Amino acid sequence: MSNVCLSSQEIESLLTKALMNHQVSQANAVSVAKALAQAQCDGQAGHGVSRIKSYCLQAATGKVNGHATPAVTAQTDAAVRIDAASGFAFPAIDLAIDELVTRAGKQGVACATVYRSHHFGVAGWHAERLAMQGLVALIVGNSPAAIAPHGGAAPLFGTNPIAFAAPRDNDPPLVIDLSLSKVARGKVMVAAKEGQPIPEGWGLDAQGQPSTDPNAVLAGSMLPMGDAKGAALVLMVEVLAAGLAGANFGFEASSFFEAEGTPPGVGQTVLCFNPNLMSGGEFARRIETLVTAILGQDGTRLPGSRRLEMRRRADTTGIELSNTLHMELMDLLNKD
Repeated sequence: MSNVCLSSQEIESLLTKALMNHQVSQANAVSVAKALAQAQCDGQAGHGVSRIKSYCLQAATGKVNGHATPAVTAQTDAAVRIDAASGFAFPAIDLAIDELVTRAGKQGVACATVYRSHHFGVAGWHAERLAMQGLVALIVGNSPAAIAPHGGAAPLFGTNPIAFAAPRDNDPPLVIDLSLSKVARGKVMVAAKEGQPIPEGWGLDAQGQPSTDPNAVLAGSMLPMGDAKGAALVLMVEVLAAGLAGANFGFEASSFFEAEGTPPGVGQTVLCFNPNLMSGGEFARRIETLVTAILGQDGTRLPGSRRLEMRRRADTTGIELSNTLHMELMDLLNKD
């Protein structure tokens, strides 16, 4: 059967209803659905609609508290610690962004940590939202064990994304978003769901051998980008996201996908700066000087250009979902 084409608003509405049909409050469902729909719109399918079934099943079993209310549990003028209360990460990140915009505007720099959290989707989208409000942002998060330490064989760290965003006066923010594995684990999940092989070099099977079978890699380990240097960055994020937040390390966290078990309890840390204050009003001019120098060379582009093109296309022509994924979503809607 052919694919189904929907607008981002239609997808968001369907996702919201599916979540509410699985013991998720309306406020939390709206927050989660916005993030998943945005990921799908931006071409990040591994963090989009493909996540809805596991999210719903985890909420139904109580592994994720669908009625959790995130709360600030410690604060100073420039820092907040937020308890996601074993709920979805997105409402907690929403709260962090609200707090940081106010604090960074006054203090010049502000930081938030989130603990007892869950999968936070496309890290770059959260950083971009801060940049849209005039702040330079850096966000890191850890995840269940998927990468072995350098020289080791057993997964210990998560794929631990890093994202950065900077505002621009007359253009969308500059956004840099990368997983510290050679590819985001969500892409391997999508390949497994669709029965497609993955390129060699993405990961190893349980015996430590290279594999193009996504299921074998999911049972084994992902490879870090940059080999030993990448493994060191993974460790750095583990400390910043989990250690600093007082959250579970990757090897202590349960799966983001399985419905059974204890909550993952991972962490995220968000750091942002008021660029006008920090640069003496020079930031906007300086960033454009840098962008001009980059684009002045043939063959160059800014990070995130594909994401923006996918977003424009989605706004114009809608978003295609595979028939299989659409049927899965409709089944979640029709569940009693």
